[in-house]
Amino acid sequence: MNIAVIGAGNMGGALIHGWAKSGKVTLTIADKNEQLLTKFKETYKNITTTTDNAAAVKGADIVVVVVKPWLMPTVLEEIKPVLDMEKQIIVSDAANFTTEKLAEVLGKGQFCYVIPNIAAEYGASMSFIAKGKDTSDEALAQVKALYDLCGDTLVVTENLVGPGMMMASCGIAYVMRYIRAQMEGGCEMGFYPDQAKQIALQTMQGAVSLLKETGWHPEAAIDKVTTPGGVTIKGLNELDHAGFNSAVIRSLKAGLK
Repeated sequence: MNIAVIGAGNMGGALIHGWAKSGKVTLTIADKNEQLLTKFKETYKNITTTTDNAAAVKGADIVVVVVKPWLMPTVLEEIKPVLDMEKQIIVSDAANFTTEKLAEVLGKGQFCYVIPNIAAEYGASMSFIAKGKDTSDEALAQVKALYDLCGDTLVVTENLVGPGMMMASCGIAYVMRYIRAQMEGGCEMGFYPDQAKQIALQTMQGAVSLLKETGWHPEAAIDKVTTPGGVTIKGLNELDHAGFNSAVIRSLKAGLK
């Protein structure tokens, strides 16, 4: 599968790393930053790099555009003359730049709107995929197979990509903030920062592994470690008193306003 990626910044770069590490696709990447392209070329010898967006998309099966939303119209107009709308699948990885917006610029075609997260570099992304009205199931399957190389994927209706982004793309930052808070608490209780980080990360990893392996609801797992009158319930109640659940839900909904 020949993939063209336009944009090699934080998100584009994470996808490029993930796909390149998989060894299962042929990559051409385009970016205006020549130094950035040189680093990718030095790391992955089989990647083709260019500063010419139009040149990058020629011959690609899937064209992934990963630039800032306000740059999307300009980039799409730049590549429009050389796109083969009968054969190529165009993917928007720009927040809120939906398949409808792709169609406004490019006309009729096979479009997907996808939001991954930066863990794609390590094969651990949670990606949300929605197809446009003229996109075939076969094209959707190709896009899903591509993003499966970078982690878990969920095919959703387009109206759920935004909420998915808040839970997984923005949400990854919220998880980082919790880890940081746990580290700070550990330091206050006497651990060195590196020790507190190790504890916080392994605890998070343990919680994730436990839920994945058992299929338990989080509350079922909580019950396993919460004894009457014990220290765990005291800590959980402090989170409730501080509005922890409400704060998490409000943070997820904030970006949808």
